Amino acid sequence: MGVLDSILGKNGRRFIKRKDSDAGEQGRALEELRGMLYNEMNTSEGAKRQQQKMCGPFVAMSFNFAVAVGIIMANKVVMGKVGFNYPIALSLIHYAAAWLLMLILRAFSLLPVAPPSKSTPFSSLFALGAVMSLSTGLANISLQHNSVGFYQMAKIAVTPTIVLAEFILFTKKVSFQKVVTLAIVSIGLAVATVTDLEFNLFGACVALAWIIPSAINKILWSNMQQSANWTALALMWKTTPITIFFFMALMPLLDPPGVLTFNWDLNSTFAVFISALFGFLLQWSGALALGATSATSHVVLGQFKTVVIMLGGYLLFKSDPGLVSLFGALIALCGMSFYTYLNLRGPNESATVIKSPKPKSGEDEKESDGIKTVDSV
Repeated sequence: MGVLDSILGKNGRRFIKRKDSDAGEQGRALEELRGMLYNEMNTSEGAKRQQQKMCGPFVAMSFNFAVAVGIIMANKVVMGKVGFNYPIALSLIHYAAAWLLMLILRAFSLLPVAPPSKSTPFSSLFALGAVMSLSTGLANISLQHNSVGFYQMAKIAVTPTIVLAEFILFTKKVSFQKVVTLAIVSIGLAVATVTDLEFNLFGACVALAWIIPSAINKILWSNMQQSANWTALALMWKTTPITIFFFMALMPLLDPPGVLTFNWDLNSTFAVFISALFGFLLQWSGALALGATSATSHVVLGQFKTVVIMLGGYLLFKSDPGLVSLFGALIALCGMSFYTYLNLRGPNESATVIKSPKPKSGEDEKESDGIKTVDSV
């Protein structure tokens, strides 16, 4: 050390010590950064923060709206040109394809981490998977045994059912302004879409039975994401196998015979594959929208899609729904715009933390050009 001291002197020794100190600080900073990245990528809390940061309410609802329009077109091809008229089997294919895609994401460590199993009992996940399949199954039976107008009335009834259920279960209150606005939206949508109310007793019972599962489905999905550290994909990964199981049980009961003898070729396979891809995106985008907003807002978004499709057909394709329907669509559109304004002005509905550990995924069903198509979210 004497030789080194004589060469470097006091200033040299201080320089070496400062370098050692800087290296130690850089090492600690790297360790902190490594720990932060691990928490963001390998914990449910970090995954939830990333989802909230990258996919806010506007992005989630815009994503869901765009995918919903796409799946309507895809299902028109599958059930119209291809002739695959097996809605439960198609929904089963959608969910099976979604599970396979999530399996690939999991293999590459891209699937978000789920919360610890003790934080959410399996009974909650099982109930969600069962409600998802039951909601879709009853919707298909309702479409088979009721007119489109009566089905639309049942669909409109989901909105007050959600408001009432959230008040009873979670004492969640909706402002008077929002209640009036939702009533205006429902009335406008009824005038725009309800052209007939033909039904039979069995179909009416099925439609009424479908309202509650459809509302509970959305409420549970939304609440589970907002009251726990569930992300959309993590929750889909846990519940999709349960939904597939129930679809397999419902398919022989609800679908017409012949699905196993369907004539598959390159065109039909490609059309069903595209529909399944949209089905996965619809399920994911619907989950994101429900996690970022609320069950009520998601229903209003579905009604907005119906109105936009009607007005778009009138403006772009010269379809003629009639002046009364157009007037009702405009009323509904004005109500939806004011509802959006109220949400932006006041506190976000999704900010209400509800202690019940449960969630969503539902189905938006559309009737277009005489072809009934089922959206998987």
